[in-house]
Amino acid sequence: MQHVTSADGTRIAFESFGEGPAVVIVGGAMSTSAAAQPLARALADTGLRGVTMDRRARGGSGDAASYAPEREAKDIAAVAREVGATAILGHSSGAVLALFAATRGVTAQLFLSEPPFLFGESLPDPRLPERLQGFVDEGRGDEAIVTFQREAVGLPEPVIEHIRTSPMFDALVQLAQSVVYDAALTRALSTPTPEMLEIPATILRGEPTFPALVRACATLNDTMRESELVIVPESRDHGLDPAGTARELRARIR
Repeated sequence: MQHVTSADGTRIAFESFGEGPAVVIVGGAMSTSAAAQPLARALADTGLRGVTMDRRARGGSGDAASYAPEREAKDIAAVAREVGATAILGHSSGAVLALFAATRGVTAQLFLSEPPFLFGESLPDPRLPERLQGFVDEGRGDEAIVTFQREAVGLPEPVIEHIRTSPMFDALVQLAQSVVYDAALTRALSTPTPEMLEIPATILRGEPTFPALVRACATLNDTMRESELVIVPESRDHGLDPAGTARELRARIR
């Protein structure tokens, strides 16, 4: 992996696959750059350069003493500048972050995969980031993950329990600090700012996916100044299908 230094001194890890125009992939909650590797390799198969990155407090990236969406936006800017990004693909909360980063000077072509904007509906507890931070500070990263899954993501209890007893849960607990940041990001930007709605973007969603995400994508498409809503039929239930997603990006990247 390579590293670049963000504006506040945080080291951000990234990795490139293939040659050609660079597409930086910004993952969602509880994900690291490893999760984006299949998509990066699929992009490489189409003649693009897939670039995965670890958002701060994840994987090979560092962390700062305090969090703000502006800091993460500058992380994306640093990676995009380092690789000469042609496009940014954000998934889930990573799509919220990517759209915000575009209002802070990141000028690459923008693809937003199932951004979970709430547009004022079904908002979680406004104190959720502080409560999650309390769990992390007490060494209860497991409770931070479970609470985030329950209150921010809305997973049913049987699904939460299945994840909690699965071999993958220990790896999720290592990302506990990052869910605090995702909760803070989506609290600050639960509805796009007017400035964000002025950014041209392609909005991607799977079929089927969760009803709240269908509504979010449709509402965003209706309110943005210049956007296209693209259904990727191979993507399902908030998962990105690598080949299908790469196909749609390859067809649209200028």
